[in-house]
Amino acid sequence: MSENLPGAPGVAAATTVPKPPSNLYRGYVMVMLFLVYAFNFLDRQIISILAIPIREELGLDDRQLGLLGGIAFALLYSVLGVPIAWLADRTNRVWIITISLGVWSGFTALCGMAQNFWQLFAARVGVGVGEAGGVAPSYSLIADYFPPQARARALAFYSLGIPLGSAFGVIAGAQIASGNVGEGLDWRWAFIIVGLAGIALAPVFRLTVREPARGQLDTVKMDAKAAKPSFFDVIRVLLKKPAFWFLTFGAACSSMMGYGVFFWVPSFLARSYGLDLVTTGWMFGGLLIIGGAAGIVLGGFISDWVGKKSKAWYALVPGIAFLFTMPFYAVGVLAPNATIAFFVFIIPNALALAWLGPVLSAFQNLVPASMRTVASSVFLLINNLLGIGVGIYVLGELSTILAPAFGDESLRYSILIGSCLYLVAAGFMFLAARFLPRNWEG
Repeated sequence: MSENLPGAPGVAAATTVPKPPSNLYRGYVMVMLFLVYAFNFLDRQIISILAIPIREELGLDDRQLGLLGGIAFALLYSVLGVPIAWLADRTNRVWIITISLGVWSGFTALCGMAQNFWQLFAARVGVGVGEAGGVAPSYSLIADYFPPQARARALAFYSLGIPLGSAFGVIAGAQIASGNVGEGLDWRWAFIIVGLAGIALAPVFRLTVREPARGQLDTVKMDAKAAKPSFFDVIRVLLKKPAFWFLTFGAACSSMMGYGVFFWVPSFLARSYGLDLVTTGWMFGGLLIIGGAAGIVLGGFISDWVGKKSKAWYALVPGIAFLFTMPFYAVGVLAPNATIAFFVFIIPNALALAWLGPVLSAFQNLVPASMRTVASSVFLLINNLLGIGVGIYVLGELSTILAPAFGDESLRYSILIGSCLYLVAAGFMFLAARFLPRNWEG
């Protein structure tokens, strides 16, 4: 196989760089990766707020909306992530991220041209195909720009793209779809505008972000003979790492509810509390910015701090957070009015996302540098198939089943039942903590 993508600088050339990049440039790279990830979630989650006008115009039920938010996006997104990650471990990761950004942004714009359920479903599949190449290569790049003791914080900063990108998508989508941005604009224009913005970012990312030397900051240096392991080599290593699997299924259980909340809470706020589209956008966007950002940052910093004493804390911190997430969601979802629900929801929003920095950092230290992208893609395959594909759909299906009994309140009880998954996630994290110190490599 060729060492390079067409026209791309080769990995071999990058490995000859004599010294690591400056702190200033590393900071710039993190900002660019954050922006790309923010667009990843902006394009992925904007449908959560647009589901309200889409449901009205196209006449869809919660089951169909669950398919658009879940399976349509998750199936190829999850499956294609593995071969793309295999390619990324052998070629230029910056090129792969650039191409992926352009593809998913283009399909996001096409969502705005859909005239029925199946056309929108096909466009959402295309968004998933593009985003399949965005995340795992980024994890690997960050691991080559930051040393092990700083990776949880770096990955936490990168993961801020989740709440901030989602929040911007929800707020901007609501403003555009309601006509506040310009007369004649609707939900279709929301898709088109954010899609074109992502396309504009792609060449800037490619021209300014350099491919780093692999494993340049690791304490355990990569064996040159094992620089290009096969997919099955990676799987054989992972099968000997029980911590990897417990972390993966713990994160997946939390993501089933996490992605479900991201998708369904705007509809819940609108239906159960009678909020209009713009108010719903601002309220849910505020929840993501305040709660989500705080949880991710604190999770990363606390884990890097206590992780100096024992690597088990990279699993214990998320496990403890998950234990408290479920009861706070129960209180929030049963709140008598939107104001109380907002302030209560801030707490579980923070706790539910505290796992990102420590768990993603642990994954980068469970395998050698040459296996990181593929290992991350295996995690993402499981996490996204269960989290996005199953979680969003199941909450929508459960809401549809409960609708005859509870009407517009069916989403309230669907979310309440789903929040029990955080207790299962906590159990997996506590199991992972038992094995993490002995499975740690980096």
